[in-house]
Amino acid sequence: MTLALEWAAKGLYTTSPNPHIGCVIVRDGQVIGAGVTQQAGGDHAEIQALKAAQARGHDVRGATAYVTLEPCNHFGRTPPCSDALVHAGLGRVVAAMEDPNPLVAGQGLAKLRAAGIETSTGLLAEQAYELNIGFFSRMTRGLPWVRMKTAASLDGMTALHNGTSQWITGPEARADGHAWRARACAILTGIGTVKADDPQLTVRAVETPRQPRRIVVDSKLEISLDAKILEGGGTWIVAAVADPDKEAALREAGAEVILLPNAAGKVDLPELMRELGRRQINELHVEAGGKLNGSLIREGCVDELLLYLAPSLIGDAQGMFALPALTDLSLQRRLKFHEVKQIGADLRILARFTHL
Repeated sequence: MTLALEWAAKGLYTTSPNPHIGCVIVRDGQVIGAGVTQQAGGDHAEIQALKAAQARGHDVRGATAYVTLEPCNHFGRTPPCSDALVHAGLGRVVAAMEDPNPLVAGQGLAKLRAAGIETSTGLLAEQAYELNIGFFSRMTRGLPWVRMKTAASLDGMTALHNGTSQWITGPEARADGHAWRARACAILTGIGTVKADDPQLTVRAVETPRQPRRIVVDSKLEISLDAKILEGGGTWIVAAVADPDKEAALREAGAEVILLPNAAGKVDLPELMRELGRRQINELHVEAGGKLNGSLIREGCVDELLLYLAPSLIGDAQGMFALPALTDLSLQRRLKFHEVKQIGADLRILARFTHL
């Protein structure tokens, strides 16, 4: 199963909106086939593993398949993997977890058992869950898993008051941040960041076969048509105020405008998360300024913080999150450390809100 998870990780940047799945077929203690789910519409991991075994002349009848998620049992872009495993004559299937997709949800394993194939689940389930945390979030909550990334000094400052922020953290941390960008389905920022920095918000520091969708929260449609984030097309601009002329110009530039106003005339952030779930966004990577960061946290839209802390002190400057002052410590927002790791000279902290 460890090997199957390694195969699943090969699809970290490619399989969305499908989950990242690996499969390893074993006979007499020998791996005879392995595979990873391909891009949407391509073979799933089980089919890849069966093809690999057969191409090498191995008989898979009676063999054991280790797969990081329950084999699917429904027709989507591809036929059910459970049918393929039955037809191949597998003797045993070990799945790390049941599939949270209501179209599967135990039915794939049930079909295997009905065909006389021994099944089990739970092996390395936690690792399999972490690999597909966004897929599980979308299937169970209808929401993407929202990861907010920021880089700061040890005193929590992200930029000087004049906006200078390059570079607080080192090159290793910046490359690591791009790897987290690459695994996300979409990257979200705000109009303030676009105006101040004119970022591309593309993955550049690591190799990736596809770029995540770029999303800008821009209540009044203030974005310049020359903004770098519009280059290449496909950017979603989320607004609260209709402007037919600007919307037409943005569409001409290859962008899509999504109107989601709340009662205060701002973008309805919780509704935006639900809309992204409907649009099959599994993992949302947020790289924004303190104002939007604070709004997303206040609205309960963030699941996890990805913090890079540099061993430096900046003093009075711009902070990570624009949050209101508390009158009582009992009101503080609680998180739990999920992982702490040194990346180059900097510290990477993954911290999850405890309401999850």
